[in-house]
Amino acid sequence: MTKVIMHGCNGHMGQMISGLVKDTSDVEIVAGIDICDNRQNEYPVFTDIRSCDVEADVIIDFASPKAEDALLDYCAEKKIPVVVCTTGLSEAQVQKVVDTSKKVAVLRSANMSLGVNTLLKLLQEAARVFAPAGFDMEIVEKHHRLKVDAPSGTALAMADSLNEALGNTYTYIYDRSKERKAREEKEIGISAVRGGTIVGEHDVIFAGTDEVITFSHSAYSKAVFGNGAIQAARFLAGKGPGLYNMSDVIAAK
Repeated sequence: MTKVIMHGCNGHMGQMISGLVKDTSDVEIVAGIDICDNRQNEYPVFTDIRSCDVEADVIIDFASPKAEDALLDYCAEKKIPVVVCTTGLSEAQVQKVVDTSKKVAVLRSANMSLGVNTLLKLLQEAARVFAPAGFDMEIVEKHHRLKVDAPSGTALAMADSLNEALGNTYTYIYDRSKERKAREEKEIGISAVRGGTIVGEHDVIFAGTDEVITFSHSAYSKAVFGNGAIQAARFLAGKGPGLYNMSDVIAAK
């Protein structure tokens, strides 16, 4: 049985994962962390992570970036592996994730969906074929009106996958309205749309002469991210120090 502490347990994703875990036979949430203890949970909830004295195999983190530093300090001190799902981290926090992984196992992914993480590999193969042939690459992402970070972490991960496949020689363009000029050869454009209740849609466009190839991923429920986080928790429990991602989870399947 994998014992999990849910960090951000009373948020939307925390509650969804709590519900999903009920349908599993090998994962149990033994405690929750949230500054708001305003829901009825089947496990104890601590409003201050430093007060949590419940033993666990791994922590799933779906909370606010404001709580990330205290979480990482706690995991390093207690030697509890952590699945970092929180997005919008600062550069300093991303570096702290890396530093913490030298003391305890950390899995960080911009998107917990198995579909998205498989797509990242396919995009690299496509980039190696289409970019040398003169195709332009653009990413359009769409999310609900309440999402505060833009572009999404997933869109940036997709851009990074493309760029890595091409030797990290491309620059990212987030707003083409700032300069009125033709598109440069080695650019990856990233556009963000916010509205309604869109869970998450990402289109990666390879636009060439007289043809366009589009790779698309649509999430119709946040459960795809919750299930991915649970699989990541199973994978990470018992692991030694190191920095992992969802590609490692897929490879282990």
